[in-house]
Amino acid sequence: MPLNIAMDGPVGAGKSTIADAVARELGILHLDTGAMYRAVGLTCLERGVDLQDEEAVTALCAEIDMTVTYQDGGQRTWVDGVDVTGGLRTEAVSMAASAVGRYLGVRRIMVALQQKLAASTDMLMDGRDIGFRVLPNATVKIYLTASAEERARRRYLQLQEKGGADTYEQVLEDLRQRDYQDMNREVDPLRAADDAVVVDSTGSTFEETVARIIALVEEKSK
Repeated sequence: MPLNIAMDGPVGAGKSTIADAVARELGILHLDTGAMYRAVGLTCLERGVDLQDEEAVTALCAEIDMTVTYQDGGQRTWVDGVDVTGGLRTEAVSMAASAVGRYLGVRRIMVALQQKLAASTDMLMDGRDIGFRVLPNATVKIYLTASAEERARRRYLQLQEKGGADTYEQVLEDLRQRDYQDMNREVDPLRAADDAVVVDSTGSTFEETVARIIALVEEKSK
């Protein structure tokens, strides 16, 4: 049975970068499921599909050919043969991902693909429903979080490095809105699995958080 690690948590908790580091240290793959939902959201925006039209969004999700590859130690997400990785990290795409992630049909399509990828490969998978929906039998389950203010501060600094014009207050408001959407959607709302270990990184360095998670994995997988 492959080593499967499930990591959930709210937006801005650093799941993607921390999961990358943990997976690299353990010598396993990291599947960023958030990138998959972002790819659906981005495709809807590019093709003019109304994000509030559940039927249209679900139909688009069923039609597109999404694949994931690993190049130079990182995940590349492809839609219909086009590498869309470079366009996935804007605030507009983030909100679009949250919108399309509300829909049952979209989530079931994504979950089936994610489970197929993890069935035969040692993998760390991060997202918002991994521990209780995608990998309910995962070897280790982690819920990574931090205070809203700390997550917004990190997000703001990332956006500033990329030339973003948003203020900290705008980033915090967007983050709180995203939290509300994710935690209150009807289908698989964001929550920690009952058997997940909660890791709160508020006040911790990146390196400290990575080390804590690796220690948890080593302890749980013995």
